Amino acid sequence: MQRRRLIALAVMIFAIIAGLSLERYLLSLLDGEPELPPVAIDYQPIEQLRALPVLRFTDAEGRPTTLADFHGRVVLLNLWATWCVPCRREMRALDRLQATLGGADFIVLPLAVDRGGIVAVKRFYEEFGLKALTIFVDRSGEAAVQLGSPAIPTTLLIGRDGREIGRQLGAASWDGPQAARSLRRLLTVESGNAREPERPPR
Repeated sequence: MQRRRLIALAVMIFAIIAGLSLERYLLSLLDGEPELPPVAIDYQPIEQLRALPVLRFTDAEGRPTTLADFHGRVVLLNLWATWCVPCRREMRALDRLQATLGGADFIVLPLAVDRGGIVAVKRFYEEFGLKALTIFVDRSGEAAVQLGSPAIPTTLLIGRDGREIGRQLGAASWDGPQAARSLRRLLTVESGNAREPERPPR
């Protein structure tokens, strides 16, 4: 009996050590992996721009928030989670994008569909040194379902009128010159969708 307990304890300790080692390895990849791919938004034709459903989530203080609260601004809505390794890789890029372009006309809205809730997201922000991005959380994950997101990260570009202009599946280098150029062009367009934004080369 004593031997079985020792074996069980050894297995448990090994599993814990292996899990921690794997986590450290995955985190180390964030700085060691090749650069993120360029932004390749799948734009919607202007005549097919669609209104988005009512999305309900909370801010860093737990206050109820909806996507409609950002009406009148161009929004880059990013669905992500603290446990998603590709999401982790692009959060720093999104933070730099918000620091560069964020303001009265544009906001990066990182919506964490994370069951860990605000506590887990705040811990993540501190760990990765994110300063420019605001915290928004949908603990239920309902937003991903409502938006028809097949996976995360998924990023939606939303016009000032609240309609989806296009979306990006997968992580991307949002702080790169191509993304900044396309977004600046979009921000100069009156009403956010008077004409199609520049399509980056594929």
